[in-house]
Amino acid sequence: MAGGSRRVPGWRRSTCSGTVAPPDLKQLTEDTMAGPTTAPEPRMDAQDLYREDVYSDRKVGTIRVMTPVKSDGTADPSRQPSYVGQAQIMTPGGLLPLNFEIPASSLREACDRFADAAKVAFDETLKELQEMRRQQASSIVIPDAGAAAAIGQGGLPPRGKIQIP
Repeated sequence: MAGGSRRVPGWRRSTCSGTVAPPDLKQLTEDTMAGPTTAPEPRMDAQDLYREDVYSDRKVGTIRVMTPVKSDGTADPSRQPSYVGQAQIMTPGGLLPLNFEIPASSLREACDRFADAAKVAFDETLKELQEMRRQQASSIVIPDAGAAAAIGQGGLPPRGKIQIP
C-alpha cells in the first residue's frame, strides 16, 4: 500500500474519499478469531436449584444461606443448606472482598464460625497474592532490540523521542 500504511484485515479503503470503511463484522470474526464465533447457550439445572437468603449484622459482614429447592420452589429436604460468608478487609491497596464457605448446620452455628472461616479465607487469599507477586517478580523481561543494542554499546536507550514501530 502507498505511504507505508498497514492494512487491517477486513477493512477496506474507499476509492473516492480516502476514508476507511468498517469491515463486515461477521466476515471479520470468521477470518481473524480462533474458536467458535457463537456464545454458549446458558441453561439452568432444574435439579440443582437453591434459594438464597442473606443475613447481615451490618457491622462485620453477611451470611448467605443457600437453601436447596425443588424445581417447583419448595424446599428439598434431601439436600443440606450451605452457608457462605462475605466480608471486606481493609488493606493498603484498598478493600479486599472475601467470599468463603462456612462449615455449619444452622444459621446460629454459621454466625459462631464466621470469624474463623473469614480468617482462613484471608490467609489463603494472602498466600495467593504473595504467590502472584513472586511469579510476577520472577518473570523474564526482554527489552526491545534498539534498547538492547544501545545498552550493549555502553550507552543508554534514546529518551524523549516518540518511536513508532
